[in-house]
Amino acid sequence: MKSKLIMLTLAVSCAFAGSAMALTKDEYKTQKDRVSADYKTGRDKCAALKDNAKDICTAEVKGAEKVARAELEAQYKASPRNDMKIREAKAAAAYDLAKEKCDDLEGNAKDVCVKEAKAAHTAAKADAKVAKATTDAGKGNTKDVAEAKKDAAEDKSEAKYKVAKERCDAMSGNAKDACEKDAKAKFGMK
Repeated sequence: MKSKLIMLTLAVSCAFAGSAMALTKDEYKTQKDRVSADYKTGRDKCAALKDNAKDICTAEVKGAEKVARAELEAQYKASPRNDMKIREAKAAAAYDLAKEKCDDLEGNAKDVCVKEAKAAHTAAKADAKVAKATTDAGKGNTKDVAEAKKDAAEDKSEAKYKVAKERCDAMSGNAKDACEKDAKAKFGMK
């Protein structure tokens, strides 16, 4: 019974290991060509749109291409650096798309939208740095993880503060002053 369980575990492990294996050079080239073809197809679909809808579509297609290329590279040459590139590509794609969506707004609402997009981008980049530091911690750099987490928390807090401050700009007088004071207190700004 115990030997059957060991054999089953070994078989399942091999099955998963096979799917996680790196691509061959030919498979990599084929997948790279597929990513390029998908991008061109998406770009052509965007060409039929107008105004900001076209810009949003283009941002989606470009973002998807960047993420697909980063994922392909990580699959071809697995490394913590390539894993971080995936996270960064996803963050950049989301940021670019969010900024384009903000273009449909005006005034303070647009400014707040852009600040929110930037805050989300900052948070995603900070999380990517923490993930890389955590991966590197396996190599004995545990001190770097704590530092990365601290830096990430500070970056996120500052970005959230900027969003809150931008929301305050829609106000005036005492209401604006109170809003800014509350934002500083909430996010630990001086």
